Amino acid sequence: MKITDLMIQETMIMDLQATTKDEAIDELIASLNQSGRINDPALFKEMIYKREAESSTGIGGGIAMPHAKTKAVNEPTVVFAKSKQGLDFEALDDEPAHIFFMIAAPEGAGNTHLRTLAALSRLLVDSDFIAELMNTNTPQEVSALFDAKQAEAAEKEAAKEKAKAERVAQASSTESGANNVKNNSGVIVGNANTEEFVVAVTACPTGIAHTFMAEDALKKKAQEMGINIRVETNGSEGAQNVLTADEIARAKGVIIAADKNVEMARFDGKPVLQRPVSDGIRKSEELIRKAVNGDAPIYRSQGSSAKDEGAGDSKISVGSKIYKDLMNGISHMLPFVVGGGILLAISFLVEQLGGSDNPIFKLLQTIGGEGAFHFLIPVLAGFIAMSIGDRPALMPGMVGGLMAVNSNAGFLGGLAAGFLAGYVVIGLRKALKGLPKAIDGLKPILLYPVLGLLIVGTIAYYIFDPVFGALNTWLVDALGNLGTGNKVLLGLLLGGMMAIDMGGPFNKAAYTFAIGVFTSSGNTDGAWMAAVMAGGMAPPLAIALATTFFKSKFTEQERKSGLTNYVLGLSFITEGAIPFAAADPLRVLTSCIIGSAVAGGLTQLWSINVPAPHGGIFAAALANHALLFLLAVAIGSVISGLILGLWKKSPTLVK
Repeated sequence: MKITDLMIQETMIMDLQATTKDEAIDELIASLNQSGRINDPALFKEMIYKREAESSTGIGGGIAMPHAKTKAVNEPTVVFAKSKQGLDFEALDDEPAHIFFMIAAPEGAGNTHLRTLAALSRLLVDSDFIAELMNTNTPQEVSALFDAKQAEAAEKEAAKEKAKAERVAQASSTESGANNVKNNSGVIVGNANTEEFVVAVTACPTGIAHTFMAEDALKKKAQEMGINIRVETNGSEGAQNVLTADEIARAKGVIIAADKNVEMARFDGKPVLQRPVSDGIRKSEELIRKAVNGDAPIYRSQGSSAKDEGAGDSKISVGSKIYKDLMNGISHMLPFVVGGGILLAISFLVEQLGGSDNPIFKLLQTIGGEGAFHFLIPVLAGFIAMSIGDRPALMPGMVGGLMAVNSNAGFLGGLAAGFLAGYVVIGLRKALKGLPKAIDGLKPILLYPVLGLLIVGTIAYYIFDPVFGALNTWLVDALGNLGTGNKVLLGLLLGGMMAIDMGGPFNKAAYTFAIGVFTSSGNTDGAWMAAVMAGGMAPPLAIALATTFFKSKFTEQERKSGLTNYVLGLSFITEGAIPFAAADPLRVLTSCIIGSAVAGGLTQLWSINVPAPHGGIFAAALANHALLFLLAVAIGSVISGLILGLWKKSPTLVK
């Protein structure tokens, strides 16, 4: 499609009068409205500012490209404007913007919005062309320049495709083209002259929200940058869009935006960036640029004989590394928590109705408590260890976790055993590095398991049991002896933490703490689970209430998304509120934290106990005061919903 098919002359502004970013946006929108290209200026303006809130569309080089895709648009349109004096558009290079392209795309336009952005970006990299645009005086001159430039670009692309086709044909006939890149089996896996191409993997512990937000952000940014990308997601239903060996071989670099472990051996020998999943959402351009440039350590898998040049991005902080290792353990532990915990909670309900001799009660206790729940700490410790030391650390970590379960060390001892096992294996690799290469094959199957288990087991037996056992006993006793006032304060804290980052480190810290007390107290004390569950249910329910009762404060798309938050909130899936928090973090997070804290505090004020680690409303019936638990959730949700609804500005006032 020609850009001038969308860049109609009647909307062009050859002498923009605005002196600020807000004035420029208003002037550009006014041009769209006057030409009849939009039907709701207020809604369109809201969507423009929503996009600006994510990151400035002042792309640098004197160019700004504000854009929105909304039902407020009648026809896809690009408004061209020039400012002789220039103005501050919060550009990425901090330089004033002189040339503006406001892109308006209707909801039913498919990918027109993004295709137009990509087309414009490809044309605007030529500084000489930008200078020519600055010298235009009439809309006709602007259109002529774009038509000529796009025709020239099309000719170059056609020539490039023709040359590429000729190379492929030649390679197919000779099976030895000079540009072909082959693997060890002689199979063609790429071409040295291929266009820029990167691959990525996104993953988060629960795989519900962050995984797919990072996928979307990387795809959009890559399209804006004109770079080909394939993204594999490791979500709640497993890996999707799995990368092929050919795609990995052709990629210039690999992006791992994940807070849990992903399968890494396939990336042996490739430049690999390993970052938190949040960087995939917020720093997608930086990651893609580094991957394209190969600006990343070369990854070497455990079985590689080549020298290890690094397994990740050297810029990962110690805190981020610890968090990633912990989240890897928690993500693998969650199925045991949910499955075993719900069955265990149901067994308590059966016990109340049929007594402790009821066969169904005994069956559920065996499956949930003695079965799944018995694996919580070993699985947690094992996969923390594996995140640090790869597969050789899995077994010592799980055994260390099991020793913690069978002693008084409990949850805290299991955590320590996981980290210990991981770093013990790393230490063994370094210590045994000088052994003859002839016995390299024995290291992962004999030396690492035996020595790792011996070291971890000995330390767990003589140190972890007495130290963490005493600490764990003190913690459980201290929490059990808290007065009502102190319990309420801790409930406020845990509930509020669930809403701070909605699935991030604070949320997981509160949830992990409650799980630790839950397991350490013999699987009977669900007081803190009540606090975190109520605190986690409140944010999405608050969003749902606000979008229902304050409709004028939200767009139609937000109102539709708000309805789904009723289900997510009732199911204890806090991540449902994330899109709203990303669009308006101050108002959404503040209101949600207040309501979640109130909900958590009320559960402790009313001495509510929920003997289940997950389930939301489905676990409410298992609480000792089910109606009070639901009331605590309702009060917290209503408070957050009211604060958000009253505080949020109407679309016409959004800036």
